[in-house]
Amino acid sequence: MEKQVLAAVRTGVHRTEFREFPMPEISADSALLKMEVAGICGTDVKFYAKPPIEAPVIMGHENIGYIAKAGRQFVERKGVQEGDLVFVEHYVPCFRCEWCHKGEYRLCAGTDWRKNPDAIRYGYSSIERPPHLWGGFAQYMYLPWNAVVHKVPDGVSAELAGVVTPMANGIQWALFDCEVGYDSRVLIQGPGQQGLSQTVACKQAGASLIIVTGTSKDQARLAVALDLGADYVINVEEEDPRERIREITNGEGVDVALDCTAGAGTAPILLGIDALKRKGGTILVQGEVAKFPDFPVAQLTNKYVTVKCARGHNYLSCELALKQLASERFPLDLITTHRLGLKDTDLAIKSVGGTEAEGVIHVSLLPWQ
Repeated sequence: MEKQVLAAVRTGVHRTEFREFPMPEISADSALLKMEVAGICGTDVKFYAKPPIEAPVIMGHENIGYIAKAGRQFVERKGVQEGDLVFVEHYVPCFRCEWCHKGEYRLCAGTDWRKNPDAIRYGYSSIERPPHLWGGFAQYMYLPWNAVVHKVPDGVSAELAGVVTPMANGIQWALFDCEVGYDSRVLIQGPGQQGLSQTVACKQAGASLIIVTGTSKDQARLAVALDLGADYVINVEEEDPRERIREITNGEGVDVALDCTAGAGTAPILLGIDALKRKGGTILVQGEVAKFPDFPVAQLTNKYVTVKCARGHNYLSCELALKQLASERFPLDLITTHRLGLKDTDLAIKSVGGTEAEGVIHVSLLPWQ
């Protein structure tokens, strides 16, 4: 086995350096993951442009790989064997708190890197913390005793498994958090990998109407949305989305509005509130708007709107996402559009951000190419 591990390290704004790290020692309760695919999402784009911490970081939190070496206790606890293809969640939880016991690691203080200096999360933690390999943009990744591991079902390729994180978010946000189900009418704003995963989740759950919005640069993505089950797509730069939604729904509006625009400001939130039916709808928002001085609280209260906040996924949503990938019910290969090697990490991140290539939805970073 190699003595050194090559990794792409974010060292500053839009800056990647390639460094080597010593191969970590594996104890009885830890393991080593040989990386196969690291997915790149909008969060990577955001943090590449505005790093949340000054310390250098190995990015990559959508990680698929093979168990290269595992201690006896790790094997017993996780139910995996060396050679298994697995998905590793980016959360590294404490396994002691109430949230961990519910499988809601996303709410565990041990994963809250923003507030807890001791927190560990793959793709977010400093390389200065031994054994350094805390991200998927590397040839290997270290798995401690509290890593959350899911076996990839037989027949699911590593590349397709690379979209399990956005798919799990789709199930979490739409089905669990906003209770989309049979006969639901849904507005999904933004046809990126998150929005397309929401489309699949809503269709699978029995939604009777799915509307997906995007802009002129999203034409290819909007076409994919139709292939994945959307009933209507709206180019908000060519049509008045409010009027079009009223027309489609005969003035009744939708039951659920999901914001998957990843930082498009207040406009999607306002559109989502307007698009909700007269009473009792649900809107899901992302934490991208720092200030909203004219937030329409009265409109929320008058329409009896429930507000949900997008925040990762839980254990069950990941398991269901893997089953969804294995079901072959949807042409999910349409989401995995680009493949790049580790040497092209900078290009891969910028491509997802829309500055280097067209038609990009999900990029698979292949650390051994």
